[in-house]
Amino acid sequence: MKVIITGSTGMVGKGTLLECLESSRVDEVLVVNRTSINMTHPKLKEILLNDLHQIATVKDQLIGYDACFYCMGISALGLSEETYTHITYDITKAFVDTLYDVNPNMVFNYVSGIRTDSSEKGNTMWARVKGKTENAVLNKGFKDAYAVRLGTILPEKGIQSKTKWYNTFYMLTKPLYPLFKRSSNITTTTRFGQAMISSVLHPREKKYLYNKDLNELANA
Repeated sequence: MKVIITGSTGMVGKGTLLECLESSRVDEVLVVNRTSINMTHPKLKEILLNDLHQIATVKDQLIGYDACFYCMGISALGLSEETYTHITYDITKAFVDTLYDVNPNMVFNYVSGIRTDSSEKGNTMWARVKGKTENAVLNKGFKDAYAVRLGTILPEKGIQSKTKWYNTFYMLTKPLYPLFKRSSNITTTTRFGQAMISSVLHPREKKYLYNKDLNELANA
């Protein structure tokens, strides 16, 4: 299969990228970023776009892909609702519309988070905006689509978070990783990437995927 990954400079996207590059089930990986990941691999292609909202300008380079693993995201901390909506909803919607135009039969996985508000009416700003984004993805009409409500995830294979305090937490708790990994409600970057691949090949009726679902999919 051929897949598109966004957010591959972040922890979740990097984990997904590494699993796709290592998997015999994936033939080609296209990453779309603002800055280069500075990697080379026979399977890997990269599109750099300063303004990701303008994804339609490279539409011709997106044809023929089987899946999009949309891992790009940002914390709402310190952002206005307008700014957070532009980054979280507007840019995602631009990808959704463009990819549906050229690949309507693809699978689109949007990485969201637990406590996302799909009613779009709750009091928590980030949860409303992410819920609105989930709805746009799930209702677009792709062959298949999932809202991935990610919870606690542990980095593996040398991956680090772009958030400093996360890295501090991971460093302090690393001795407990073997215990954490026994919990079905905690996943890893390795399992996450494997689950993304399996979601394309092993469709699920459930369209909201939580950590427990991801761990099950990783073994599919």
